[in-house]
Order: sequence, then C-alpha cells, then structure tokens
Amino acid sequence: MDDRRMRPLATTGRRTISLVKRNSQPGFDFSWSMRQLVADMIARSPELKHIDLSRIAVAVAQARKDVPYGVFASLTPLRFEGGSAVTKRRGRSYRVQRLADERGREMLYILTFYLPRFMDMSFQEKLITIFHELWHVSPKFDGDIRRLPGRCYAHSHSQKEYDEQMGILANKYLMTAPLRSLYQFLELNFAQLHQQFGRVYGIKIPRPKMELVDPAPAKTKTRRRKTG
Repeated sequence: MDDRRMRPLATTGRRTISLVKRNSQPGFDFSWSMRQLVADMIARSPELKHIDLSRIAVAVAQARKDVPYGVFASLTPLRFEGGSAVTKRRGRSYRVQRLADERGREMLYILTFYLPRFMDMSFQEKLITIFHELWHVSPKFDGDIRRLPGRCYAHSHSQKEYDEQMGILANKYLMTAPLRSLYQFLELNFAQLHQQFGRVYGIKIPRPKMELVDPAPAKTKTRRRKTG
C-alpha cells in the first residue's frame, strides 16, 4: 500500500487516462490484462464485492533495481481518511490531484505493479500480492484505505498473518475454476513474458501531487508614513 506522503504543490488540474479501450500496439498490454484478471477476482470473491473497478486505475511502474526484494505492487488512495477529498496542513486546505478516465469518471485508487520485479515472483506470490493490495481498499469504497484497529492500521499487528489471510483468498479464488486464459500470464516470469510477446507495456501514472485548494491571501502593502 502507498501511504501517500506527498509534497504539497500548487493546483495542476485533472489528468485523464484511457481505461476503456485496449491498446492496439504490438506486444503485451500488462495494464489491460491485469485489469481483466482483477475484474474476475472481484466478481468471484465475496470479500471484494464492495470494489468498483471502474474507479480504479491499473498502472505499471519500472522497479528502480532489478532485485528480488522491494516494492512489488502498491495501492494509492486518492482520498484522505474517511473518504474526505480535502485535508488541512498548517492551516491550508489541500486535495490529491484528480485523475479521470476518458469518460470523465474520477478515479478513487491507483493500483500499480512494479516490473520486472512483480513478474519474477512465484505464481502463488503474485496472486497473494494482488489480493493483498485489493484488500487495502476501504469497505466503504470511498477513496480511503481499509483501516484496521491499532497503531499498524494498514496491516494490523502481524504482516505474516495478513499475508496468510491473503493466501486463503487466493486459494479460494482458484477453487472457483476461473478461466486459465485470465491468469496464464502470471505463470511466466518477466523474461518469458518478454520472449513470448516482445514489448511489455502498460499505463504509467506519475505519483499524484497535492494541490492547494485555498490560495494564500494576498498580502496588502502598507505605506510608511514619513516623519519629520
């Protein structure tokens, strides 16, 4: 999960991405293929029934280092605690830069997969990672994350127990007999995916910025009065 520690900046406006149509370029469209798989996971998993995938952007990012550790995937919430669109910092109001698809639907989350690192995990680890990130979506689907009791509100007190629970969800999904064509690409590592399809690409979304909602009040100039 992306905890969204972003530097406040001036307003930059809404960005638009294409989610409806599949990219016709040669190669493997990772974002589109992952989107079809996630849609099926949601449809077959009662625990995820609150998720509306049409409000989630599925993106890719290049892992900075080709090593088998680090961030594999992240969920970036585009609202604040309780689904609030605005937050206060040092007395000023800010919001997260808005993101919409080509139909004007505003996104509430960005689900990002880091390549090639994500693809170089085992098949089971990939499924667990996907469920791991989807589980972070708030049950209210309000743009905030699921907040668990305690100080470690994102993963509770035990990351291991959290991942074990996600493993159960992954196994339950496979037991529903989904079409293999949906998840078959996860059976490959990145080199095999590249060898089979050539170019591997997807939607890239820059890290959302914080936008200033209320501009700073204009400073009034005071004229000094001459004396003597």
